[in-house]
Amino acid sequence: MNKKLMLGTLLCAFVLAMLNVSCTTDNKKHFTVNGVTFTMISVKGGTYTMGANEGEGIEKDESPEHSVTVDDFAIGETEVTQELWTAVMGKNPSGYTTNVQLPVESVNWFECQAFIEKLNELTGEKFRMPTEAEWEFAARGGNKSKDYLYSGSDSIAEVAWYQDNADNVTHPVKEKKPNELGLYDMSGNVWEWCSDWYADYSPEAATNPTGPQNGNCRVVRGGSWLVDPAICRSTDRSFGAPKGGGCILGLRLAM
Repeated sequence: MNKKLMLGTLLCAFVLAMLNVSCTTDNKKHFTVNGVTFTMISVKGGTYTMGANEGEGIEKDESPEHSVTVDDFAIGETEVTQELWTAVMGKNPSGYTTNVQLPVESVNWFECQAFIEKLNELTGEKFRMPTEAEWEFAARGGNKSKDYLYSGSDSIAEVAWYQDNADNVTHPVKEKKPNELGLYDMSGNVWEWCSDWYADYSPEAATNPTGPQNGNCRVVRGGSWLVDPAICRSTDRSFGAPKGGGCILGLRLAM
């Protein structure tokens, strides 16, 4: 690291420690709220083939494959931690609470929206949930994708906490290998709510799709500590009732 960049990084860290503000270094933007710092990763937009049509473990709702274009966005380096949730909301709803760096869980879709609204009030920013299309693009590694089966590797043990290695609990974020964009735990640990209503894919090409206007369930992606490897693949889809929660459900921010 050169001296100017080092000085800028140190100054950024000092300012962040004092205020609810943001600071940018390289492709990362750092935010501090009530003394807790978290990082958003900038993702350059692009066009990719969303979904899957064949292969071991592929489920019907992952097809048909279709072309999707997304604009530039940013997404959380990690799942929202219990430390961050508590800094914003004043309490921790999670079932597993041995470490503040564990992902927050047991939160339903509406509770996540309330968290985001409060976070935006505190920071003056416009955080939100990722769309399903943004989530999959980021999980695949964006424009840096190496077409891995899981987010960052073809070996699930390198990148994910899942049923065979998690010992029936969540794990602190950033303990596994990141993907090509520097994102952690997009496979396994906890499922992540997306903004979209769940529905079958359309074969038509789409730009910045946001899902149907209404529905019964919201999309969740990524798998969790409770499931087998097939469900932790980057293309696998699932859903949950917006009022539902449980110790396998958390979130990742976007903006």
